[in-house]
Amino acid sequence: MSVGPGDSDSSSRAEAGPAVWDTVIVGAGAAGLTCAIYAGRARLSALVLERMVPGGQIALNDVIENYPGFPDGIGGVELAQRMAQQAARFGARIQTATLEGIEVAGRPLRMRLAGEGPDSALRARSVLIATGCSPRKLGVPGERELAGRGVSYCATCDGPLFAEKPLVVVGGGNTAIDEALFLANIASTVTVVHRRDQLRADAILQERAFADPKIEFLWSHVLTEIVGDESVEGVRARHTETNEETELSAAGVFIAVGETPQTGFLPGEVARDDAGYIVTGSDFQTSVPGIFAAGDVRAGAYRQIAAAAGEGVLAYRSIRRYLEEND
Repeated sequence: MSVGPGDSDSSSRAEAGPAVWDTVIVGAGAAGLTCAIYAGRARLSALVLERMVPGGQIALNDVIENYPGFPDGIGGVELAQRMAQQAARFGARIQTATLEGIEVAGRPLRMRLAGEGPDSALRARSVLIATGCSPRKLGVPGERELAGRGVSYCATCDGPLFAEKPLVVVGGGNTAIDEALFLANIASTVTVVHRRDQLRADAILQERAFADPKIEFLWSHVLTEIVGDESVEGVRARHTETNEETELSAAGVFIAVGETPQTGFLPGEVARDDAGYIVTGSDFQTSVPGIFAAGDVRAGAYRQIAAAAGEGVLAYRSIRRYLEEND
């Protein structure tokens, strides 16, 4: 039985499907859902585990303009929902769950889910890790204390709460400038704080940001503190060369300074690089036979939605070959 993206099931995961799944896909982003679509069409039993909502980072984008087939762009939430519906249509089961660990000794592989007892562990012939990344924290005073009270990592999630208020965006890449452009439609002003003297974002995003009268830039500065008692009231920033301190009033701070791979639940047998990204071969298989990785969580991945979808296809191909060879 297929479960749609909005469904949930509080019964035992082990009893809700086959005794042993052909593949369990961890993460319902572009890579995971694309692999699920192909696996479903091949009539493989496929379970997709997602701890939040299907789509992953896709759903955090207001508008996606560079995904093929949508010349006028498409909302991130809509694209994520379409991918999830397509995977479910072909038989993949999408389950809201948090994976706590994988036991790699013996076959089939066994997976522990949060809230589940040891007797209800999932079993699978193969696993695809497509958990993506989480926003990187600044680690400055006030960030943790005011999280959810003005400190945010998602403009489309929290931006509407700050209508006609001054906001700060930290970062200079595509995500930061995309968020600044989105927030400029809501806020009174948006100040982009960037540690360099020029942006790293795509040229078209830079052009739009520079042309927007609501967006200002504080160049060559790093945030040193987020100020506020019950909620964010402002920030302090330091010039990277002169060390001069600057204070800005702000009702919200949106942080977009990079990402950290979601790999903390993996056993030590799964090789990772110094930054925590999963190391794979050209076949997307990790150092543990039967465990594959695709998308943003993989070392060397080109972190774009279209690229992640392509990796999902290639990972499926390798998973299917692995299953055939180990039937």
